[in-house]
Amino acid sequence: MLQKTLRILEFDKSVTRQARLFSQYPVKVTDFTSLASSARLFFSASVRRKIAAALKPEERNYPTFLGSGDFHHISEVLTSQIEQPVCLIVFDFHPDWDVLPPHLGCGSWVSQALKNKNIAKCVLLGAGSDDLSGWGLQSGNFSALNSGRLEIYPFRHKPSKVYFQKISGNNSVIAKQGFFSSRLIWHELEKEDLTGFILNLIKRLPAKRAYISIDKDCLQKDFALTNWEEGLLRLDQLLTMLKILCSNLEVVGLDIVGDYSPPVIPNKLKALLSRLDHPSALPVDHYPAEAILKINEETNLKILQTIFS
Repeated sequence: MLQKTLRILEFDKSVTRQARLFSQYPVKVTDFTSLASSARLFFSASVRRKIAAALKPEERNYPTFLGSGDFHHISEVLTSQIEQPVCLIVFDFHPDWDVLPPHLGCGSWVSQALKNKNIAKCVLLGAGSDDLSGWGLQSGNFSALNSGRLEIYPFRHKPSKVYFQKISGNNSVIAKQGFFSSRLIWHELEKEDLTGFILNLIKRLPAKRAYISIDKDCLQKDFALTNWEEGLLRLDQLLTMLKILCSNLEVVGLDIVGDYSPPVIPNKLKALLSRLDHPSALPVDHYPAEAILKINEETNLKILQTIFS
């Protein structure tokens, strides 16, 4: 079960500046700032090994803050250390399910995590980005989707088209097969009673242990300011689903990303890739630093209050 001690994996100093977290909870900080630029967005196998080696087994049940969503692939390192069957529940505006390189990156970490046979199923909740349409969709992990080991429930998303892939669909998506393409009709959370939906989802899960990963970019800008697009969920909707999950499952680990830090990357190639990957205009651009910190910290505290209540 989750412990009431927080763990901060310090890459970008976006969380350690949140004084109220430190005043309300015991906190353990592991300093990874020397690896920040090499770990941001994606990392090499050697950097991954350094991070994994520094993680303390006795802290696995601590709610863990990773900083910016640029470090969401650290979640794969955390889930790789799970030794019993669990379901991976992810709240994210992006599906993070690419099968193309870089494999050890924030856009592909879900596919990488599914290589761990102890992940019985992964459920993605709250997506809505363009990654579920157009050319970005074509590199998704359709093998996991077809097997039912991966389910994706956008908050809101129009039907998508994928080419030269045979899609069988599952509870989260209906696939209508054409000659060269499949039309995907997503099961949208916006149309659901979220309480009933989550309770029914829990009944179908193949394991009653869960690891939960929350990227705050799934939230509207009133509740989170990140270095990615604005999400669609209200905070009360996220907390409702989270409360039911924590009340009905044995949550063995949880991480939170989506705090704000500008992508400072000395490596020119990675800096270019970062600029291409991130949106050019962001809601956070219109807020002073103090407001960004306050909004993100308040949401972090409400998430913690929910999981510990």
